[in-house]
Amino acid sequence: MEVLLGSLKDLTLGNVIMFLIGGLLIYLAIKKDYEPMLLLPIGFGAILANIPSSSAIGENGFLTILYNAGISTELFPILIFIAIGAMIDFGPLLQQPFMLFFGAAAQFGIFMTAILARLLGFSLKEAVSIGIIGAADGPTSIYVANLFAGELLGPISVAAYSYMSLVPLIQPPVIKALTTPEERRITMDLNLHKVSKTTRILFPIMVTAVAGLIAPLSVSLVGSLMFGNLIRECGVLEKLSQAAQNELANLVTLLLGITIGSTMVAENFLTIKTLMILGMGLFAFVFDTAGGVLFAKFLNLFLKRKVNPMVGAAGISAFPMSARVIQKIAQKENPGNFVLMQAVGANVAGQVGSILAGGVLIYLVSSMAL
Repeated sequence: MEVLLGSLKDLTLGNVIMFLIGGLLIYLAIKKDYEPMLLLPIGFGAILANIPSSSAIGENGFLTILYNAGISTELFPILIFIAIGAMIDFGPLLQQPFMLFFGAAAQFGIFMTAILARLLGFSLKEAVSIGIIGAADGPTSIYVANLFAGELLGPISVAAYSYMSLVPLIQPPVIKALTTPEERRITMDLNLHKVSKTTRILFPIMVTAVAGLIAPLSVSLVGSLMFGNLIRECGVLEKLSQAAQNELANLVTLLLGITIGSTMVAENFLTIKTLMILGMGLFAFVFDTAGGVLFAKFLNLFLKRKVNPMVGAAGISAFPMSARVIQKIAQKENPGNFVLMQAVGANVAGQVGSILAGGVLIYLVSSMAL
């Protein structure tokens, strides 16, 4: 009884607010189906971490042990990338390498947001960590945030995954504001060549080598993603590929989510910085979408066969949600329009582009710190 009264006595308003925030994340995961595999564990982890004298955190707390073993060492994000690589089919990108440009252009929001964060008073490392939210890639956001701004890991992770789940709500208004109905009705070439197995196998190896030479600090991220993809495409490791896509992805996602939630302690999370990060996260997603669309419109000034500018918006790394959103808008404008293959190509290009952008920023910031 005394222990119970002591816990209630130590309960603060901040703890109660975090209980509500954790409950909100769980509600969004279950009721709205917003990134349930991560928002639900994050929400529950936040509740566990904010119970006064919680045995789940602290020197011997299991969540702290998981944090030290999987987040501090950057192991969980790397394992997630292996699983993602095993899930991704780079075929649509290999059929139309031109889509790589959209994967690069849609990273515009990362750099714009980092600059904005710096202007708002955040340190360089914090600004870069916040900017990576614009990668629309949760594992990359976690990796960079843990490397440069561990104290902001909670809000950055929540912002990244929350806005990823809201892509169907965020992207359409931005796209429609920047395009005309005629542009949205532009059809794309459906006569795409078949990609050979040899090309599929060589692609992850070559990307790893090239990315490593350009941005060596991106090798952990790019290498793990491409290793997962090589397992998928080699044709002799089907059981390992399925294990990476299912068991590995599910287990690590579960542990990653609840561990991130444990960092959302009231005194660290309930700050003006958190609100600013959530606002800048939305800013990043909007500018990523706008950057891809505007780049496509710019290319159309020089191309004989025009590109549907909506495809540029799929260059963000929110795979495959963004590609589906683009196809849905295209068919609403013209029921016979099929741009899904091009949108998927841009989407997987964005997956690679976001990792390379993260690696470049890690390299630049680390160089400045020397």
